[in-house]
This record gives sequence, C-alpha cells and structure tokens, in this order.
Amino acid sequence: MGTPFVLVHGAFHGGWCWRRVADRLRAAGHDVFCPTLTGLGERAHLLSREINLDTHIRDVVALFEAEELSGAVLVGHSYGGIVITGVAARIRERIRQLVYLDSALAEDGQAWADALPAEAATGRRKAAAESSGGVSIPAPNAAFFGVLDPADQAWVDRHLTPHPFGCFDQKMHWGGPIGNGLPKVYLDCTKPALAGIAGVKSRFRGKPGWPFIEIATGHNAMVSAPEETTRILLGFA
Repeated sequence: MGTPFVLVHGAFHGGWCWRRVADRLRAAGHDVFCPTLTGLGERAHLLSREINLDTHIRDVVALFEAEELSGAVLVGHSYGGIVITGVAARIRERIRQLVYLDSALAEDGQAWADALPAEAATGRRKAAAESSGGVSIPAPNAAFFGVLDPADQAWVDRHLTPHPFGCFDQKMHWGGPIGNGLPKVYLDCTKPALAGIAGVKSRFRGKPGWPFIEIATGHNAMVSAPEETTRILLGFA
C-alpha cells in the first residue's frame, strides 16, 4: 500500500493548485489528499471574519481523522507551511515527514505576519481594510507567485480567491519548536525567488535539522515544475 500524501495549499489558493502533482503521485501508487482550507477555493462561500489559523489547522487535522491517516507525508506550500506546523503540534504520531515548499515559517509565539517584512505586512493590513473592511486580503495575480507561462497564469488567476484576514495576525503557540521533532525538509524555489520570504529562508538555511533542496522554478512549483516537485516528494514515500 502506498504512502499517504496530504498537500496543503498556500494563501489565496485551494486544493486545485496541486492537480498536476497529485495526478503524478497517484500514478505512482500513493493516496493523495488535497484539502481546500475554509474560506478559499471552492469553499470561498464560507469566507467570514471568524476564520483564523486555528480554523485551517483544524481543517487538516479533521481530514487526518476522517480518513484515518497515519504515516503521512505532510506538505505545506507558502502559508500552508504555518498550517502544517500547527498540525504537527497536534497529531505528531500520524505524520512521518514534513515538507515545507517555499513556505512561510512561524515559530512558537509568532504570527503569519511575522514571517513577512514589516512593510509587506503593513501593506496587507491596509489592503484588507480597504477591500473588505478587514474580512479578507485581496489576492495578487499569478505573476506575483512567479508563474511565468501565460496559460498557467490564466489558470491560476481564474482560481485565486481572497484570503481570510483572521489568519494574518493570530499569534500561534506550538508548545515547542517548528515540526515537533518530526523529520522536515525545506524546498527552496529560486527562479524567480519570492522576495517576501527571503528573510525566513535566510534564518533557517544551514540550521541543524533544516535540510534545504533548491528547485529552479518560481514560488508555485506545483504548477510550474510538477515533475521535479513530484520526484522530490516521492523520495520521502
């Protein structure tokens, strides 16, 4: 029986963004789950001021429980990296490997906003206030995420949705270090690199227990480099 993979999307995205990688992992004989977090993607109709990081962590924990998953490779892209850290803090025993795909990282006591440069965080708060009265952060376009192919840009742009703002400033309390002692790896997308997480990468690159693997593609590697992304993930099956 194959290894279960749980693929958690980043801000403004949904489970849809993993389609190319999920198809390849399933073709290799593995079970793959691509949950869409509450208020995003096809669940955008549930957007509300009450949604926060705890909501999204519970989304993924509930998937593990409903599907009775264990021994899973848990992958978090971008904002999803903070979500999988919270999942690991709650159900460590069900996870075999954490994969942070060009992720934001928040340590115990930090918020998602703390993973961004101060000016970027201020800009997101302002955009949320002006666009929705503080309910959500408006989505950027696909080019912001380093998606360069015009057809891919059109596909991604059609699917991006505003992100619940309640996730942004919530301080998280993991009760320990990122990953809760589980094996972890960071997949570093370098071409083009997303400037907003450069500081996060520089803080963790070279630290014990933080192996980095570079992928010469943009931030949305699951869209622009699905073959290479799948190949790396299969190494943890």
